[in-house]
Amino acid sequence: MGSKRMDFIIENGISEITSVKIGGIDQSILIQGEDLTKPVILFLHGGPSLPLPGVSSRGRNYTIVTNTKDLVKHFIVVFWDQRGTGKSFHKSIPKESMTVNQFVSDTVEVTDYLRTRFVKEKIFLAGHSWGSLIGLKTVSENAEKYYSYIGLSQIVSWTENDRLGLSWAKKEAKKRNNKRAIEELNSVGEPPFLESFKQWGVLRKWQQRFGTIVYSDEIIKGPSLFSITISMLKSKDYSLRDMYHTFYRGFKLVYSDDFITDIQKINFGETIKKIDIPVTFIHGKKDIHVFGELLETYYEQLDAVMGKRIIWMDKSGHIFHEEDTARIEQHLIEELRHS
Repeated sequence: MGSKRMDFIIENGISEITSVKIGGIDQSILIQGEDLTKPVILFLHGGPSLPLPGVSSRGRNYTIVTNTKDLVKHFIVVFWDQRGTGKSFHKSIPKESMTVNQFVSDTVEVTDYLRTRFVKEKIFLAGHSWGSLIGLKTVSENAEKYYSYIGLSQIVSWTENDRLGLSWAKKEAKKRNNKRAIEELNSVGEPPFLESFKQWGVLRKWQQRFGTIVYSDEIIKGPSLFSITISMLKSKDYSLRDMYHTFYRGFKLVYSDDFITDIQKINFGETIKKIDIPVTFIHGKKDIHVFGELLETYYEQLDAVMGKRIIWMDKSGHIFHEEDTARIEQHLIEELRHS
């Protein structure tokens, strides 16, 4: 499995994994920071059921969305394995609890736990991909609890993104002359995918096989999905059981016909037209998994009364390139001006 050596160690301050009762179940969070007087930033990972950054990220600099080594000098950094994945998986979790509204409610509970524990009136919130869907909804409904919001690979409309993703995948299948892909992608119809999870799963299968998550070319060498997965196994805090709960049990728990129907309803262009706190969007220029053109349109129409900005990462697809995560770390530190 390779070395379990950390990229950094916090000698003073806090480096702690703790279990907190959230939404009626025990959920695990990782808290890292060199100075407990600093503001708190909470990250919402993607997936669902892809807890990176998450509890396995203790002492890791690269976390697919940001570097952390400098971040812990300026913030109390909190990574959370969301309900039903990693160290927050329990076989007793009801499948019907895996809804967008429940994840939002859980986020507010984690926020309140951190505000109380560290005696903070507000915290910062950042969300990646699926986590950005939860994050934007959370701050729109609970702005008084947050200094600012940072959306990384921000999802605006799940259905419209699927529409663009399906169009791209069909073109890519023709380009590769992959007859099986062409046949299967033509068979699923057009989004929204409301018939069954399997209908939506066909698109995701071919997106994964065609490499929409990580961008690489002859010049830009992005991180491999294999190396990202192995990084979790290298964690001293993660076991094979936790990996099983992430990539098998967690996926089976969250992905259902009801869940897919639930997320197809999300369209922030229609439901969230105004945000009462500062907003920063950070997006990979090479992202063909969550399409930046939808974000650009949303950004132009969004009424962000306290300010907004959009930052493009030149070398990144959906998962951010290591050079770009160093830049993202500095942009996150810039958010301190809002505290």
